[in-house]
Amino acid sequence: MYYFTNDYSEGAHPRILQALLDTNLQQVGGYGEDPFCLEAAELIKEKLGRSDVDVHFIPGGTQTNMIALAAFLRPHEAVIAPVTGHIEVHEAGAIEATGHKIIPLPGKDGKLRPEDVQEAVDFHLDEHMVKPRLVFISNATEIGSIYTKAELEALSAFCRRHNLLLYVDGARLGSALTSPANDLTLAEVAGLVDAFYIGGTKNGALIGEALVICSESLREDFRYHMKQRGALLAKGRLLGLQFRELFRDNLFFDLAQHANAMAAKLQQAMENLGCSFLLHSVSNQIFPILPNSVIAELRRDFSFLTWKKLDEERSIVRMVASWSCPEEAVDQFIARLTELLS
Repeated sequence: MYYFTNDYSEGAHPRILQALLDTNLQQVGGYGEDPFCLEAAELIKEKLGRSDVDVHFIPGGTQTNMIALAAFLRPHEAVIAPVTGHIEVHEAGAIEATGHKIIPLPGKDGKLRPEDVQEAVDFHLDEHMVKPRLVFISNATEIGSIYTKAELEALSAFCRRHNLLLYVDGARLGSALTSPANDLTLAEVAGLVDAFYIGGTKNGALIGEALVICSESLREDFRYHMKQRGALLAKGRLLGLQFRELFRDNLFFDLAQHANAMAAKLQQAMENLGCSFLLHSVSNQIFPILPNSVIAELRRDFSFLTWKKLDEERSIVRMVASWSCPEEAVDQFIARLTELLS
């Protein structure tokens, strides 16, 4: 059985495990103020070409989103998000549990455009309603699309004109930035948004995300918010060390590029076999439409998610290629699908 279910079924890249082992008995300070966290933060700042940002290491994506959004918003302020957004669909109401309403919008291909956000701004007129304050997007999105530089620039300019914060869920930011369709750099992302996070969990780390706070007004007392919500780890070294390994050279981007290449190979082969898709993905997630009978047979040897049932005969499935996906597993899937469709 090979898992195309997600990009975190494996443990961690061997280099990270070796670094953890090599430093295991080295005594350092705690709570993210150890040399590993400090060095990792500096390496990320170097990649951004900026020293005027704060970098915080948090165990997981849901926790990062929850802490950041709750910290950035006043009690009556709300979040605008795509209807497919992770905070809307897959976080068990974590944002609402902090007291902040999510305003979901349909968008297009999992992305929000200025005209989408304008609708929410126009509708929420006064103090009898929540006040839209933060726009939440993901890059790559939950359905495999990515934001182009022009799209992010347009959304950023709109948010700044309307006094809205712009936040990027970067669980798969590595995949987005190494996509063949991408024209954004990590530094450009930092210049266009108020805060974003760099996902490690889905790109080679055991656990961990690196939250980058770009806007000065959002930085004050953030460690208090982390502590209050259980994210200021005594052994913060475990997170910092992993990001030090990912960013001391090109490892973070190399792993993401491999995941994209394996997903692209799957998608191309399936297109050649006549399969249709929810959309043409340019990241490490693909969404083919397959006969239910074929899906049942494929599940004997491969694990993947049924995204949506289309009718009695067909369903959309989600397949994710991970940072360590072996090409032979991709070839085996293609061979089995070819056999079934023929």
